[in-house]
Amino acid sequence: MKKNILLPTDFSDNAWGAAVYALKLLADVECTFYFMHAIKLNPLTLVNLNGKLLETMREKAMKELLELKEMAETANTNPNHDFEIILSAQDLQTAIETAVKKHSIDLIVMGKKGVSAANDIFLGSNTVHIINKVRLCPILIIPEDYDFVTPKRIAFPTDFNRFYEAKELDPLKDLAELNNSKINVMHINVEERLNEVQKYNSTMLKDYLKCYEHSFHWMPDYESKTNEINDFITDLKIDVLVMLNYKHGFLESIIKEPVLKKIGMRPIIPCMIIPE
Repeated sequence: MKKNILLPTDFSDNAWGAAVYALKLLADVECTFYFMHAIKLNPLTLVNLNGKLLETMREKAMKELLELKEMAETANTNPNHDFEIILSAQDLQTAIETAVKKHSIDLIVMGKKGVSAANDIFLGSNTVHIINKVRLCPILIIPEDYDFVTPKRIAFPTDFNRFYEAKELDPLKDLAELNNSKINVMHINVEERLNEVQKYNSTMLKDYLKCYEHSFHWMPDYESKTNEINDFITDLKIDVLVMLNYKHGFLESIIKEPVLKKIGMRPIIPCMIIPE
């Protein structure tokens, strides 16, 4: 079935790099890619702009979107791929949510910064904000200057405290199927042993993953979960990190760590966030 992929862009090299990653990752998948730019201005800026100047800005953004589409079609001659453009007058969060609903988006792929020289034009510098507010489909975050690597090893951190619905794990399994990737389930030993709920949830997770190459890893408890995940990524040569975003979950505990929100803002490898 054809996939619909949303590529929010501020026309930066970082945003283009995220788009290139998506094109390579989904090279064998029939997709429509939507380049989207949000041009919502804050009230203070609007007061200082006349209508003609505002229209000029919109025309410039549309011109850049069309050039981006043409560049993608020229650089990517994959017959599986089609390209469309979206120019939104909404703020970034609302623009993404509107596009996801209107175009049945399956995956959002974005660079980790989303910052342009004119922050008033593209309100997307806070990746963590988008992760927490947009919960309609998975979001794949690509680090700045990251060169595509075929994802052969996927890390999936979990505390086993939550029972996963089968369909919540579909994006993880779909990603693994793309390149026959191995799923490395990571658990940090905060407790001495698993309680009965955790044991049940771990057994169910193993059952869900029985058709995929996978392994379970028990890690000692660091002071910083962020550092622990980054060490795990390095030691096991992980190519993509996948986390489920739910209340009081593993991702939330990382985002609240006073480590500059590294996983959300500075992932060292691509990071897929799946909403509950």
